Amino acid sequence: MLLLEWTLALLLIAVLLTEVARRIGVPYPSMLAVAGAAIAFVPGGPSFRIDPELALALFVGPVLFDSAFDTSPRDLKRNLAPLIWLVVVLVMVTTAIVAFIGWRFAGLPVAAAVALGAIVAPPDAVAAATVLSQVRLPRRVLLLLQGESLLNDASALLIYRLAVASAAMGFAWSQAAPLFLLGAVGSVVVGYVFARLNLLLLLHVEDAASNTILGFIGTVGMWILADRLGLSAIITIVVFAMTTAQLAPARIPARLRISQYSVWETAVFVLNVLAFVIMGLQVRPILDRLHGAELNQALVFGAIVLATVVLVRIVYVMGYNTFVRIKNAWFGVETEPGVAPPTFRSGILVSWCGMRGLVTLATAFALPMNFPGRDVIVLSAFMVVLGTLVFQGLTLKPLLAVLKFKPDDAVDQEVSHGRVAIIQTALDVLSVETSTAAALVRKSYIAAQTVAESLETPQGATEEDELRLRAISAQRRTLHALRERGEISDEAFHRLEEEIDWAELNAAPAGYFQPLTTDGSPRTRRR
Repeated sequence: MLLLEWTLALLLIAVLLTEVARRIGVPYPSMLAVAGAAIAFVPGGPSFRIDPELALALFVGPVLFDSAFDTSPRDLKRNLAPLIWLVVVLVMVTTAIVAFIGWRFAGLPVAAAVALGAIVAPPDAVAAATVLSQVRLPRRVLLLLQGESLLNDASALLIYRLAVASAAMGFAWSQAAPLFLLGAVGSVVVGYVFARLNLLLLLHVEDAASNTILGFIGTVGMWILADRLGLSAIITIVVFAMTTAQLAPARIPARLRISQYSVWETAVFVLNVLAFVIMGLQVRPILDRLHGAELNQALVFGAIVLATVVLVRIVYVMGYNTFVRIKNAWFGVETEPGVAPPTFRSGILVSWCGMRGLVTLATAFALPMNFPGRDVIVLSAFMVVLGTLVFQGLTLKPLLAVLKFKPDDAVDQEVSHGRVAIIQTALDVLSVETSTAAALVRKSYIAAQTVAESLETPQGATEEDELRLRAISAQRRTLHALRERGEISDEAFHRLEEEIDWAELNAAPAGYFQPLTTDGSPRTRRR
């Protein structure tokens, strides 16, 4: 019972901290990191241990699925070259340098040192995206950070798996290479096949809650199945998610899709909260076991690892950025949408978006309890997460103000183009209808088409949107008054409320929500 009470209290604190973070414009994981650090020093807290395999399946699996689902294969292909340098070469360089420092200065065995390097190598895009979503950055920067957040988890976790297995069984890395290649191919096949089978199952479940639960079970189950088959769970989940994202939109009804999106957003938030809570509970016993000089040495080593991962990313990204800009100046460059050439300012921003988060936390406390150097590794990982989220996370917004990026409206233009096209399709379908109802529907579509063609910022809230939302707010007040006067039952109230909710979703532009003021009038603002 005590653990449940702690969990509820910490979830409440996390919600309050997230609201504070949103109001001051900082990543909410930064606030969670501070809370996790405080938990490590709170006396009387519950002791908690989690099975290593469960930690990866429960925390990494769903978050990796969520990231992969939102990633565009087309954009990944367009930015393949810089992504390879970020998600493969940079991860390997960071892992190697941190591993050398762990072996040389902390006396860690080679496998344990490599595991530490792989744990702290992958940045977490959730923290950066929280701030970056508030401004219109160059699309290339956003695509790079999104692609990196997905693929670097995969590459780092593969190295991590090999290092942990090597420490446990003592096999040679050269012997593991053929098995890894075979497992990678099998992971792609299994992820693709099971994505299609899972989708067939979901199509036969019409209840929104059941459908969403099955989706979550399918994701965690996919991770467990791949692990039991000796495949790469990371590659399997990535393929599983990207295949689902490509096939599901044309088959899943809107009602189910909206429910799934809201639940997954909440699930990722809760997993972040629990990860920081569990890490804080994991660190406290370590601080109790380490005393005096031993504790000081562990803290100094953690600080060295933190400085290393920050500096390595800055030097590497700015070095690659400079090389590409010099090459483009000498030989020229051909650009296409989404693949604009890098600039000095974009290099600074990408190099600073190296906050570590959920994946680093989950892989650290997923280490077996008897893993060599586990206390030092877990403490170092926690210091890296805390340091990058607090130092880089809290300074990211001021950095954006200094860099002064020009607004990039490429996506807005695509939205405008797509909106006009789909409205025209509706008008074409209705053109053969001659009824009065068809004429009224055509009139509404023509009005929407006129607005879409004339908007300079198609995702913004237009005057028409504001008027519709104001009218919907008045409808809500009338509906509440009808129930209060007893003119309609609660059942009728909820059915009409659902109709108004769908009307509001239809009226509000994507990316906006409409809280109400005290007098019931709408106040639209960006998420």
